[in-house]
Amino acid sequence: MKQMRHDPAIGPIWEFDDFGRPTEIVERDGLTYFVNEFWTARQRQSSKLHEISYRACFKAELPRFFIERLTAPDDLVHDPFMGRGTTPLEAALLGRRAAGNDVNPLSAMLLQPRLDPPTLDEVAAKLAEIDLGANAETDPDLSVFFHPKTLRQIAALRAWLIGQGDRLDRAGRWIRMVALNRLTGHSSGFFSVYTLPPNQAVSVQSQRRINQQRGQTPPERDVPGLILRKSRLMLRDRPPQFAGQTILTTGSAAKTPSLQTASVALVVTSPPFLDIVDYAADNWLRCWFAGIDPSSVAIDRHRTVAEWTAFVRRALAELARVVRPGGHIAFEVGEVRNGKVLLEKHVAEAALNLPLDPLGVLINQQQFTKTANVWGVGNNARGTNTNRICLFRRQ
Repeated sequence: MKQMRHDPAIGPIWEFDDFGRPTEIVERDGLTYFVNEFWTARQRQSSKLHEISYRACFKAELPRFFIERLTAPDDLVHDPFMGRGTTPLEAALLGRRAAGNDVNPLSAMLLQPRLDPPTLDEVAAKLAEIDLGANAETDPDLSVFFHPKTLRQIAALRAWLIGQGDRLDRAGRWIRMVALNRLTGHSSGFFSVYTLPPNQAVSVQSQRRINQQRGQTPPERDVPGLILRKSRLMLRDRPPQFAGQTILTTGSAAKTPSLQTASVALVVTSPPFLDIVDYAADNWLRCWFAGIDPSSVAIDRHRTVAEWTAFVRRALAELARVVRPGGHIAFEVGEVRNGKVLLEKHVAEAALNLPLDPLGVLINQQQFTKTANVWGVGNNARGTNTNRICLFRRQ
């Protein structure tokens, strides 16, 4: 698997041949593509600590693929658009130092507790300290999601967490993280009545329609019991300790002053895709629970390819600063607009005249696709269907 051939024009390229067939290498529009099933659902052996929901996140197998091949223990691995934090967490689990950034403050709330996880006993003890019967202000419109008694517990927990502020300890931060991921969903494991999957929260008006169509009313849920249930599952894989200090920041990917120049060995990231995901709408309820004003979170949404390309160039310019010579950037772009817009071409355009050598585009071809369709998979809608990763090496 790690056998290499050296092409002076594009640097070292791996010849993957242990996924059932040799990698197909295709030259198209000035780019070199490597097509294979590099990581699949069959390989899912990732830590339970990854099992929280966030819109448009990739599986842990994707960053692991690059971390294992392009870094050594104690190297620094970074994701400037970290979302739920899959790359930094997987890096830490693999004995690397982790760095992550996101413009949404929710991201750090979702990741930091999993990099310093408490014991289950600590979680249970902290939950026992919190008065979930206390009166706390809430929005009556939220009754379309929650039973009145459940909503009272949620509001009391929210008020306690916000009131703790900087005094929140690791058990408290963990409870907040789990609660943010148990707010709404489509099973009895969530605080809410049946609704959309937990990576996106529908509006109050949409939930009213769902309730009417299904003839449902919100059932009473045991908030602390559900937090403990999810914690028990996730903490099965609690490591004894993580290697090194982590660097987590909130802000623009184009400006990360906390990272020293030439300090990063590898970046594995996926930027906001072109006009397909409304992160603010997806996370409005989580923002309410966390005490975040969604209007203050300047999440980038780009309607034109030119705007998106300029946005990517600003991010790549900063990555060129923080990545060390010989280090790598794996920039995942997926598919949009039914494959009619190949974003990897625009990433390559964004990298022009930056000190980044393009090594090629890896396409993780899923079992349900065919090689002939990787340039526009027929069964995708507005989301992504194949992982498409632009790989660069820092000069």
